[in-house]
Amino acid sequence: MAEEQEKKQATEKPEVKDQLVETKHSITLNGQTIAYTVTTGTLVLKEEAEKDGASEGEKPKASFFFIAYTRDDVENPRTRPLTFSFNGGPGSSSVWLHLGVLGPRRAAMTDIGDLPPPPYQLVDNEFSLLDETDLVFIDPVGTGYSRAVTGEKGKDFHSFKKDIESVGDFIRLYTTRTRRWLSPKFLIGESYGTTRAAGLSGYLQSRHGLYLNGIMLVSSILDFATADFNVGNDLPYILFLPTYTATAWYHKKLDADLQTNLQVTLRQAEQFALNEYAHALMQGDALAKVQRANIVQNLARFTGLAPDYIERANLRVNIFRFTRELLRDEQRVAGRLDSRFKGIERDAVGEAMENDISFSNIIGPYTATFYDYVRRELKFESDLPYEIISLKVHSQWSFSDHENQYVNVADTLRKAMSINPYLKIFVANGYYDLATPYFATAYTFNHLGLDPSLRGNVSMAYYEAGHMMYIHLPSLAQLKNDLVNFMRAAIPAG
Repeated sequence: MAEEQEKKQATEKPEVKDQLVETKHSITLNGQTIAYTVTTGTLVLKEEAEKDGASEGEKPKASFFFIAYTRDDVENPRTRPLTFSFNGGPGSSSVWLHLGVLGPRRAAMTDIGDLPPPPYQLVDNEFSLLDETDLVFIDPVGTGYSRAVTGEKGKDFHSFKKDIESVGDFIRLYTTRTRRWLSPKFLIGESYGTTRAAGLSGYLQSRHGLYLNGIMLVSSILDFATADFNVGNDLPYILFLPTYTATAWYHKKLDADLQTNLQVTLRQAEQFALNEYAHALMQGDALAKVQRANIVQNLARFTGLAPDYIERANLRVNIFRFTRELLRDEQRVAGRLDSRFKGIERDAVGEAMENDISFSNIIGPYTATFYDYVRRELKFESDLPYEIISLKVHSQWSFSDHENQYVNVADTLRKAMSINPYLKIFVANGYYDLATPYFATAYTFNHLGLDPSLRGNVSMAYYEAGHMMYIHLPSLAQLKNDLVNFMRAAIPAG
């Protein structure tokens, strides 16, 4: 009998439970002291299990880690906006938007967003959005402390479709548990998180009947054709050009007449990209020699690169060649996430960077401050590694739902807006972002196919910083103001 009991225990899965910790805090924003509660921990996501058509109850699938901030002095939570936040990757935790712009605490960087000397500091975030909305930061499975439960495979969550479904199901669960179905609801995503947000706009509506007031897209990519430098796809060369120009302008590599005013110079680069350059690339090898020579000279003028280099690149300089070539004479390489920053490389002859300085500038401060914050102030303890960026998740990611085509969720967003005509969209763009260039985002939204009556639902803002524009303090202040104005406009009066 004892032997049978031991065998049964060996085959049974350990019970998976929610693990939640609450702490109380306060912060002063715009002269107002705000008391708030932080709920930190994990919710177990379950699915209905069936066998031979009969229900066998709920089956645990994953343990979702989240951090939620709720204001204490709200009499009726139904009037209080609720915002769900996540980053991208795929494979990134939610730490960047959390400790960079939205949360009441932020990782301290220099004023321009450069790496400070260690040890790093966490400071009160005077630009937090907590005065306007409650906040829920979600780590998708395999990132942060979120994991598939014992017996489930993590890689089953690491695909375009399953990711949207699992994050969407978590949002439904949290909304239900906290009785927030009648609160105004928003999503905010960054980078691949904008892809997820657009996908969620359709999934939440169709699967759960959950309609949103607004979606905030930070450094957006909805159509991957705009950013994939593949042979035969000339679109990225056209759409990256204005960001090449902004980068060259920042590093003073342009002719004197183009260095006077960034905005004037960018408008010139945009017009060249859409007209002469696009026309030239569409002609391919049929482009006449005289026209080709003119394109070479103009590309050199708007990129700061040598005409001979552009000629040898066949008029097509991809992002990694550009970041290497622009500062080669200084033996430096421009950042990809934020091209304001210069990285030091082993030599000056390679074609690709060995390290993106704009990422290595931020990974140290954000990692250290989060680990200290989650234990010291939020009282949540786990010996698991907090996966800030999971290379395992990234390497396992599947886009099989888009086989033989580029990932494109723009039409999902269009359809969601058509079904819910009150859904508003805000897009934040960094001029020095070479991961998701602002001109590519403009192209995507100009090709959304929105009904004319809905086009006013989309608003955009631009910042003189990069992919994570909020590491630049003047841009962070501007972003806070823009987000507040957007959210207030997206909530019906009364």
